[in-house]
Amino acid sequence: MEYSEKEARAVVLACCLSGFIPPLLSTMMNLSLVNIGEDFDIGSHDLAYVNSAFLLTSVLFMVPFAKLADIVGKKRLFVIGLMITVIGCFVGCLAPDFWFVVVARGIIGIGSAALATVSISMITDVTPVGKRGTILGYNTMCVYMGLSLGPVIGGALNDLIGWRLLFLLTVPLAIAATTIITRGFKGEIRPDAGGMFDTRGSMIYGVAILLSMAGVMNMPATWAIVSTVIGLILFVVFIKNQIGNEHCLLKMSLFKNMAFSGSCIAAFMSYAASYSISFFLALYLQSIGSLTATEAGLVMVTQPLVQCLLTPVFGRLTDRIDNKAILPTIGMVLTAVSLYTYTTYDLETPIQIVLLSMFIGGLGFAMFSAPNTTIIMSSVPREHTSEASGTVAFMRQVGMMVSMGIAMMVITLIMGSADNLKPETYGLFLDAMTISMTISLVMCIVGAITSAFRGITKKS
Repeated sequence: MEYSEKEARAVVLACCLSGFIPPLLSTMMNLSLVNIGEDFDIGSHDLAYVNSAFLLTSVLFMVPFAKLADIVGKKRLFVIGLMITVIGCFVGCLAPDFWFVVVARGIIGIGSAALATVSISMITDVTPVGKRGTILGYNTMCVYMGLSLGPVIGGALNDLIGWRLLFLLTVPLAIAATTIITRGFKGEIRPDAGGMFDTRGSMIYGVAILLSMAGVMNMPATWAIVSTVIGLILFVVFIKNQIGNEHCLLKMSLFKNMAFSGSCIAAFMSYAASYSISFFLALYLQSIGSLTATEAGLVMVTQPLVQCLLTPVFGRLTDRIDNKAILPTIGMVLTAVSLYTYTTYDLETPIQIVLLSMFIGGLGFAMFSAPNTTIIMSSVPREHTSEASGTVAFMRQVGMMVSMGIAMMVITLIMGSADNLKPETYGLFLDAMTISMTISLVMCIVGAITSAFRGITKKS
């Protein structure tokens, strides 16, 4: 089906606005972790649940939402996702204790799952193949704009008005995105209208993800190991359930395409290797670095700002080159270099080194993200863009979840119960950060190799 330029513009603009919301909230929250911990007397391990709750619920709902979007309509699910996000923001603002903050982030994760699942899919549906890399580059740029502005806005406002009101800053954006898509795009995209939803498969998937991710977040406790193993077994059961299932949530045959499967693995490795960087840096700069939240935010804006400025450039370049695997592979190599620099940090690392680390990481991610997403979305037929979009989002969020799980496990192993950041625990915190970054470096190298050998994707 062909769409008018006005309809396509409305979809792209609404999706770009929605892509701005989750990263803005996440990065603002990172700069508020120290204050949240002080308000509720919470240590660094439990503070990680603020991010992990968001990731867990988003992963839980992404795959079912991808199928549901085809049945009930992508625009409808998009609007519902925005409404859920707004509800979560109000819960966070009014939270009476720490665990309500965690619940709020979980609610926001559900809304973000709907947005992430359908945004790339809708953009792919309304955009010609020859312009897809460029438009996806702009969409990714908006994500990075959220990452860029989050530290600055979050740091400054956290010092001025406190962390609670930060939740409400994204509400006007959600209202604007809802207005744009409901007024500018009157139709609906429902590739499987009247189709059946795989309730049994969805339940198996949900329990599998809940057990495995809860286990990863709480390693190395005995119950966490058991939970992870049971979750992984159930995930294998889910995959078998999907093979040959007429109403499957996830079309497993897509993974026979080397460009698709290799790009998904590369996306997982990229985010698993890099997501916990902002968590560690926020704590490092405000404790060991003795910076205020505002000052730390100005430092941490470096990487996402580089990503924001350069992602559209590499998105356009993807449309013009034949071997589309080159850019994301080089991007992962640069990310690996950035990760190596983090393993060298000590109590007296100059701020210039921190800025260099973030600049290299930003350049690497700018080269990786939009080109890799373009390869994934261009490797599947239009009728499967929802599944492909859901898979992209799933791999990204699971990678983030694993990244935070590794960080939490290492903090527990190294710092134990003494995880409150004080001068006497700074050395232990640095040890935990170094080990986490070393593990991330290994994963990034594996991702770069996978990216290089995913199969050559020729220009359409």
